Amino acid sequence: MDNETKKLIDKLKGPRARFGIAILFIVFFMFFWNFFFGYKGQVQYNITYSRFIGELNAGNIRSVTIRDLQISGEFLKEITLQLPGTKKTVSTKYFQTFLPSFQGEGLLSLLEEKRVIINVAPQGKRSLLWSFVLGILPWVLIIGVWILIMRRAQRVQGGPGGLFTFGSSKARVYDFKKKSAVTFEDVAGMKNAKLELGETVEFLKDPEKFKRLGANVPKGVLLIGPPGTGKTLLARAIAGEAGVPFFSISASEFIEMFVGVGAARVRDMFKKAKEAQPSIIFIDEIDAVGRTRGAGLGGGHDEREQTLNQLLSEMDGFEPHEEVIVLAATNRPDVLDPALLRPGRFDRHIVVDRPGWEDRKTILEVHVRGKALSEDVNLEKIAKGTPGMTGADLENLANEAALIAIRKNKDTIDYEDFEEAKDKILMGIVREESISDLEKQITAYHEAGHALVAHELPDSDPIHKVSIIPRGMAMGVTQLLPEEDRHYYPKSYLMSKLSVSLGGRVAEKIVFNDVSSGAQNDLKDATLLAEKMVAQWGMSEKVGPLNLGRGEEHPFLGRQLAAPKHYSEDMAWLMDQEIRSFILEAEKKAEEILLNNRQALDALAEALMKEETLEREGIERIIKEARAGI
Repeated sequence: MDNETKKLIDKLKGPRARFGIAILFIVFFMFFWNFFFGYKGQVQYNITYSRFIGELNAGNIRSVTIRDLQISGEFLKEITLQLPGTKKTVSTKYFQTFLPSFQGEGLLSLLEEKRVIINVAPQGKRSLLWSFVLGILPWVLIIGVWILIMRRAQRVQGGPGGLFTFGSSKARVYDFKKKSAVTFEDVAGMKNAKLELGETVEFLKDPEKFKRLGANVPKGVLLIGPPGTGKTLLARAIAGEAGVPFFSISASEFIEMFVGVGAARVRDMFKKAKEAQPSIIFIDEIDAVGRTRGAGLGGGHDEREQTLNQLLSEMDGFEPHEEVIVLAATNRPDVLDPALLRPGRFDRHIVVDRPGWEDRKTILEVHVRGKALSEDVNLEKIAKGTPGMTGADLENLANEAALIAIRKNKDTIDYEDFEEAKDKILMGIVREESISDLEKQITAYHEAGHALVAHELPDSDPIHKVSIIPRGMAMGVTQLLPEEDRHYYPKSYLMSKLSVSLGGRVAEKIVFNDVSSGAQNDLKDATLLAEKMVAQWGMSEKVGPLNLGRGEEHPFLGRQLAAPKHYSEDMAWLMDQEIRSFILEAEKKAEEILLNNRQALDALAEALMKEETLEREGIERIIKEARAGI
């Protein structure tokens, strides 16, 4: 039996096929019912009313049946009729015709006079077929509505079985023995993470090797990292390397409106994983159910907490599993319950951080596969110019560059397309709108102030590009790109960053003797940075080496409904004074630089108003020429 025949047989076994066969059976049943019980073996031909009156006057009609304005009956002797539209003739004893609306008692008198047998059928009498249809139609509608409701319930509550099986796991199973698998070779970068996870892969391939020496492999591996760094891809690569069933589910799929459903789904998922062991369970965004218990308003009866309790029990409870490894991913490990992170549950925590420039280059090489690149595309240069971008960001960058090249009707993607794509991602889409000359001049001096301060401060990141083209929500942008990835930020670097942020406002103040609202985001960023320097990083001599928690982000109302202050009102006042002092000091430094380089400031602003966008080389050339008085 070939594959096509097998597929056809499988389709015929499905519930939809069975339902269709049942409908066909009902239709055929109705057809045969009508054939045997509704058909009398009499073929009635239509005749004109004049012919009917003629035959009646000739005494050739035996009987008639009158129903509304229709009359049918039988002749005493057969008559010959010519079929309409043809030359063929037929002989018949049965006829039917229609009476005029004004015909009445005169016709009945004539029929009685000719001794015709008269039958009168009840008005609106239905045939057996029509009676059968009207009888069964309500039941068909009721059954159809019931099936529709049950199917919707199945979709809402998780597949076949619907309301009766919504406690079943929604985990999707990927058996990489039957389909192409993702392996470590398909995951660019992440050398340290791959090294750590190699032991887990070895255990899944050969569990007996570890059992012989009495070694226990971690039951749970928690992948921690910012969004888009490839945690889910790495989990699939582990399953692909080991070649074992991979149960994938999002933590939010455990939660339903009924308390206990999530716990039932956890039990069902682990039951299926144990039946397929060795296997992997991957829970994405585990912080959806794994947050600290006792933090909400529902107490122990909260559905999320019930689900978490069941997960804790399954991972290391009374009946622990042996050859089932649980992988989980999150970008918020700080909100997870301590019981979830202890040894015996998630024993191993692997950080999947943002890639360095070498890893970014490798990731770009993966994402440009199948794309027609120009010879001037330097992936190393692009990688060094995209600090902080994750794998998802780089994939988006490569795709945006391809789309830009297509819009320009190019045959290949060149370096200029990548630069434009990077500007679009980092700075936003160009806004096609006209601005007044004064606003354009203010924007030019504002961005020139940022650029000149960044150029003069030795601890600042180098300038990459300055533009006064409106993008996103900004009227202009000064883009700084570090030459290397940073992990530590010295105070001198942060003070330079404050001065650069305030350089635009200072330039407006020097040139126009006024300030505008264009520095809103600059002031916001500068204030937040100064607050962290004082209250978290201990960079203030008056406040001292203290981390007072001020300025920290609180993404959820969790462990406490109101975060208490770990400092007095006097300390709060002192921190306010130090934050202000840092900002004023940075502003003074920026003002000093711009006053000493006023000619360079004017030259940069004029060049921006003329060209709208300046690269690093152009900025350095303009500053050099301004100092030389050219």
